[in-house]
Amino acid sequence: MTNWLKEAPWQSDQVTADVKRTVSEMLLRIEANGEAAIREYSKQLDDWAPERFTVTEDELVRAGDAIDDDLKAHIAFAQEQVRNFAQAQRDSMHDLEVETLPGVVLGHRHIPVQRVGSYVPGGRYPMLASSFMTVIVPRVAGVETVVACAPPRGSTGIHPAMAFAMHTSGAHHVVCLGGVQALAALTYGIEGLPPADIVVGAGNAYVAEAKRQLFGKVGIDLLAGPTEIGIIADASADAEVVATDLLGQAEHGPTSPAILITTSRELGEKVLTEIERLLPTWPTREVSQTSWNAYGSVAVVDDADEAIALSDEYAPEHLELQLEDELLDYCLDKLRNYGSLFVGEQATVAYGDKAVGTNHVLPTVRAARYTGGLWVGKFLKTCTYQRLTPQGTSLVAPAVAAISQAEMLEGHAETALLRLRRLQAAEAGPTWD
Repeated sequence: MTNWLKEAPWQSDQVTADVKRTVSEMLLRIEANGEAAIREYSKQLDDWAPERFTVTEDELVRAGDAIDDDLKAHIAFAQEQVRNFAQAQRDSMHDLEVETLPGVVLGHRHIPVQRVGSYVPGGRYPMLASSFMTVIVPRVAGVETVVACAPPRGSTGIHPAMAFAMHTSGAHHVVCLGGVQALAALTYGIEGLPPADIVVGAGNAYVAEAKRQLFGKVGIDLLAGPTEIGIIADASADAEVVATDLLGQAEHGPTSPAILITTSRELGEKVLTEIERLLPTWPTREVSQTSWNAYGSVAVVDDADEAIALSDEYAPEHLELQLEDELLDYCLDKLRNYGSLFVGEQATVAYGDKAVGTNHVLPTVRAARYTGGLWVGKFLKTCTYQRLTPQGTSLVAPAVAAISQAEMLEGHAETALLRLRRLQAAEAGPTWD
């Protein structure tokens, strides 16, 4: 039985009717008026109307010159971890060809999409690590063109560290636009850049709704809401570590849910006390405290199985396991619904967000029930093919014809029967009158 020491909503529905209506109006206007409408919205919403939205090579070099060498080295380290893991994932995916019947060869190929639009959020914080996830990974997949887009910060354009990260992650083009107008620019193309086949990356409620409404015209990765963290912990967990990790994710925004599920009431109470102790001096207190007060929860359960069941019901974006060693593998094996799993006290969510190598574009709002996060396979189309010999036709055509006739699709049946008749005639050989 679940006993709540603090209970709050797990989901924050930011996509209101007003958001949907606003986004719809913007996209319709942009579709009708093109770059002129994009420019108007950029000026109105971001006070940004440069001569060109596309960032030049010289501007990208200058952005790099503004970054200190230590940060550059750390960025390079993180980029290499993401690249290495994405390459390992790609290497695990193999093309397939198999003869399923005599004369029937079936197969599939993993074919990269040609053009990707990467949205790198930078409104509240300059999220430079997002470019590692949405630029490096499609490049590893073999994508021909990656156009990366990020919002302006003030009058100088993209934050220098973000621009440097986008450039060194391998973006072929960098565009300075934010919000709905950015998603539209990636979808339809801008300033001679090609329209994307798929757009990826997180953003605010307007960005998420723009992706939803544009889906079909363009592919998308997933619909991301406010970031989430869940922690399953027992009496062996360190209350300060648990509290710190909860607040660390809560700083993303004032509607970011955070839940602790614990088998120890004592630990749950200690974590609540630790949070109250940490908040007065927490560096992002204004955001984290608002988020924790409104969307923070602590649940006490009877055992690990009940913790697993409750966590799977919530399906959190990030899920940490801070448990005795013998329970870690058990939970790893039994858990089903999460975006990314952080196993053991040393695996904090921030590692996955920034530099350990896994992708931080992950499902939220319980979408982890049916999808994982962004990965190299998202940029690959698994396309099947079939090759048949006459022997294959002799085995397959009768069933195809019969099923097609049962469906009253006589034309379908005829395509199979024609081949079968010709095969039978060839086998019979010439006739003599």
